[in-house]
Amino acid sequence: PLLAVLSVNTNPEEELNVMMRVLSNRETLMSVIRETDMDHEADSEAAKQRLVSDLRRSLTLKYDPPSKSRKSLSVFEISYESETAEQSYKVVSALLSILIENTLSSGRTDTIQAEKFLDEQIAEYEKRLLEDEARMARFKKENVGFMPDEKGDFYTRLRAARGSIDATKSALRLERQRHTGLRKQLTGESHLLGSSSYARSNAAKLRTYQEALADLLSQFTEEHPDVMALRAKIADLQGGGPDEADPVGVQEGAEGLEYNPVYQELKVQESQSRLEIGRLQILLAENQKKLEQLQESIDIIPQVEADLTKLNRNYGITNERYRSLVKRRESARMAQK
Repeated sequence: PLLAVLSVNTNPEEELNVMMRVLSNRETLMSVIRETDMDHEADSEAAKQRLVSDLRRSLTLKYDPPSKSRKSLSVFEISYESETAEQSYKVVSALLSILIENTLSSGRTDTIQAEKFLDEQIAEYEKRLLEDEARMARFKKENVGFMPDEKGDFYTRLRAARGSIDATKSALRLERQRHTGLRKQLTGESHLLGSSSYARSNAAKLRTYQEALADLLSQFTEEHPDVMALRAKIADLQGGGPDEADPVGVQEGAEGLEYNPVYQELKVQESQSRLEIGRLQILLAENQKKLEQLQESIDIIPQVEADLTKLNRNYGITNERYRSLVKRRESARMAQK
């Protein structure tokens, strides 16, 4: 049973026929004669040979294979006829003991041989596993960048990249609409609260300058001359600089002016929206680059994944057989004990 599927099954009838021949050979019969004290009067080799011949003729060995009435039960029958029942009982008992001892000895030998065979097979499969692992490690090293990851295989990643691009475009479109709405709201709000012509004039100028500055910053850096000039104008207005065209308005508007909180809140939201647009644009560019890289590898990655699947399949089969052999060896050791 330890070698089931690993070796050719033996025929129980053939084994029993072998045992019947063993029980009827001269060595076995001489052992029976000695155990039953039948050799006391046999003082020569010829006399012993006659005892063996007589015992063989008087001995009947019969094997009945399983039948429908006995289902899976086999019957092995040993019978012997002599002058006394006691003598017949001794002979049959001796033969039965020899049969059991030989069977147990054969079983122990078979178990030892099976364990030895399993040890050899385990060593061979260990070698195969090491070779498969080395082959897989070398394959992964040679194809780094083309291996499937936790996101899935090539086509899964390709669909995910396209889905990310579509989602990013949609988010960017919505954020641009939101930013446009905030800009419109800002044009309807005054930067400062107050009723004087000075407040209205400066608030309008400041709002115009700030919008122009936002447009410039989307194209140039802080060191650009136009950006620096607008920064200076905005600083003058926010610092309350005099307006030469309306000196009276300065005096009139200097009192009771304060920043409009609604305008300030809208300005913060507009700035955050502009930053979010920039972030989405960068993300969109990165996703498009990933998609281009995947499309460039469309002839390489699928083949790499197919080869990796084959390596994994071979390794899995070898590993499964190795584990099965280890379990069988443990069973062999337990059976031997």
